[in-house]
Amino acid sequence: PYNRCSNSLNLNQLLFDFGKTFNQIQIQSLSTESARADFRDVSGQVIFNVKQAYYVYLQAKMSVDVARETVNQFQQHFERATAFFETGTRSKIDVTSAEVNLSNSKISLLKAENTLRLARVNLNNAMGLTNAPAYEIKEVLSYAPHNISLEQALKKGYENRPDIISTTKKKEALEKTVLLNQKGYLPVLSGSAAYGYLGNDTTTDKNWNVGVFLTFPLFTGLSTKYQIDEARANLNVLKANENYLLQAVSLEIESAYLSLNEARERIDAGKVIVRQAEENVELARGRYEAGVGSSIEITDAMITLNNAKMTYITALADYQVAWANLEKAMGEN
Repeated sequence: PYNRCSNSLNLNQLLFDFGKTFNQIQIQSLSTESARADFRDVSGQVIFNVKQAYYVYLQAKMSVDVARETVNQFQQHFERATAFFETGTRSKIDVTSAEVNLSNSKISLLKAENTLRLARVNLNNAMGLTNAPAYEIKEVLSYAPHNISLEQALKKGYENRPDIISTTKKKEALEKTVLLNQKGYLPVLSGSAAYGYLGNDTTTDKNWNVGVFLTFPLFTGLSTKYQIDEARANLNVLKANENYLLQAVSLEIESAYLSLNEARERIDAGKVIVRQAEENVELARGRYEAGVGSSIEITDAMITLNNAKMTYITALADYQVAWANLEKAMGEN
């Protein structure tokens, strides 16, 4: 008997497909860029949420400080009223009125402290720290004006917004998809090579061949046409969404810009109001101690000062949040 053996090696290679493969690579690359922009968009929202929670926490922290100052002021006024009553220079109603105001200020302090605790919980949640260790934030709200025009903000937004970039990349990918589907009517050029041998104990036959093939898509059941129509329809929808997105971005930037300017104006006005309120407290306290002012006068002055400080703190926090919102709207987070 003879021992027979055979082996073969086949090689197939795409030679030219009229740019179909290149288009597919471009589409995948654009899709990757779009996904990265989407990730940036989500990250930007997370960063803004943390900033917002942080500034709200600072606002609550400073509000507690103001509430404590107010308690101390009413405590001092209560002690003065008591001392004047004991010397017979003031009536009992001054003491009871001061005591009521002191109690109300303590209640306001309790509310402010609870607001601070809630702000810390929200900050931890924004940072993703469900069981955060104890920590202390020593920073306080401050004011540093940001000089930027609306035109500059809009320009930055149109250039940097990740959602605009993502939509642009998706649009380009769909345009490439339309071209790719149109090339479905074109042939594909490919080549092949084969080598083999067949033999036994006495003889061996070797053979090889090389070929080039041009494959035409003669009939695809109109699937190519429908794929082109679908890609065009998706492209038209995306273009409409892109126009809507640009309008929404413009509105978001303008709104954030106006909020920033409004908060800046409130800060400037708040500084003046706080200074005037502090002067009124000193004047009212001096009049009261001189015996020419009433308890109501000094109480009103202290309440006005407390409200002025709280309003100023709110304006500082609103300004920082508005700037963070404008940064997000411009895609600069």
